[in-house]
Amino acid sequence: MSVKEQASTVAEKEDSMWKQKEMINENYELLSTANERGQKVASTFVPGNINELLMCFDFARNFPETNALQNAMRKKSGGMIMEAEKIGHSEDVCTYVKADLGMMMKGNKGPTGLPMPDPDLLMLSYTGCFTFMKWFELVREQYPKCETAMLHVPYQADGNITKNMRDYVVKQLKEDIIPTMERVSGVKFDIDRLREYMIQSQKAEDDLVYVLQSAKNKPSPIDAYFGGVYYIGPIFTAFRGTTAATDYYATLRKEIEARVAAGLGPITPEGVMKEEKYRIVVEGPPNWTHFREFWKMFYDEGAVVVASTYTKVGGVYDNGFRHDPQNPLESLADYCLGCYTNLNLPARTDMLEKYVEDYQADGLLINSIKSCNSFSAGQLLMLREIEQRTGKPAAFIETDLVDPRYFSPANVKNRLESYFQMISQKRDRAA
Repeated sequence: MSVKEQASTVAEKEDSMWKQKEMINENYELLSTANERGQKVASTFVPGNINELLMCFDFARNFPETNALQNAMRKKSGGMIMEAEKIGHSEDVCTYVKADLGMMMKGNKGPTGLPMPDPDLLMLSYTGCFTFMKWFELVREQYPKCETAMLHVPYQADGNITKNMRDYVVKQLKEDIIPTMERVSGVKFDIDRLREYMIQSQKAEDDLVYVLQSAKNKPSPIDAYFGGVYYIGPIFTAFRGTTAATDYYATLRKEIEARVAAGLGPITPEGVMKEEKYRIVVEGPPNWTHFREFWKMFYDEGAVVVASTYTKVGGVYDNGFRHDPQNPLESLADYCLGCYTNLNLPARTDMLEKYVEDYQADGLLINSIKSCNSFSAGQLLMLREIEQRTGKPAAFIETDLVDPRYFSPANVKNRLESYFQMISQKRDRAA
């Protein structure tokens, strides 16, 4: 029985949403048997992941962040976090990390209940989140024979990618990363194989950008935050560069084109949103432990998120970047350098201002994540700056990634209702 058939009475989703869920589950099935089949496994992170390169060496790809959020959506992460805290990890440590470590401590069963494999390579692309380095230090303690490779990505302190920065990353790829992957996998690097994967990446990236920019329509046919997390799933994880991802995004684009032509709003878990009352830009990741309840607070008020920064954490494609098969290693460098978490605060603020203006949004909402410094640092400053630049109201709420103790439904709902009332009052005064 398919995922869609099993859950058809639970929530309404587009066909593409069910498809991406099946793809994620299929990857967990592949991972569960990788060690027995003799396939090498690489664990890596979503921002700056070099998936196309990993595929050149036949690695199965495991993403600890995705494991944590998938466990949270299945209401499993709370117990895992408690296990990690019992052995001394602070309440203030990133809850993705604690959920991942707690999963290992509780038998290392993945989100779908299947066993997770021992990694052969910890592939760290450092793109602005210091926690990643400590995270893999802790994981390496569990797997002392596992090799670690680090691709150090310079921070965009001045908001631009320079030739020196690109050359620095490419040098690491040539002299350290690729030789390590060859040694661990036993597979010789083939740059033409990498180029073929990048051709597929380009196609998927074009279609994803169309989908995200479709929110400029009124009404928006998508929710670019809650619905957006389904759309980015394949391209931000183990599928970018595959024909499966290309097919998925072609299908998704056709769905959204049909919705635009019909003048339809986004599909929510309770059906099509009939009236778009508020158009919002959101900064920060969503809360995963109460994802559907969180989303419901928006669509009950007729609020649609038309642009979000979270859907750029694994790649900022709407600024024009595409993986380039003619310059594959340089392209990997630019991809890593350009991820959202590697942008400085002025660049992030400029992006938010552009989204508010280009998507004709009514305002900015920041969901500040208690345990995520990469997103939370500087958010109040960004909020005030956007209000000054655009004249649109902004609001601030706080939740957490995968810790259910830090989601207060009543508090979040009250703040959201107050914010939407503020938007309505501002409209009335303008009229």
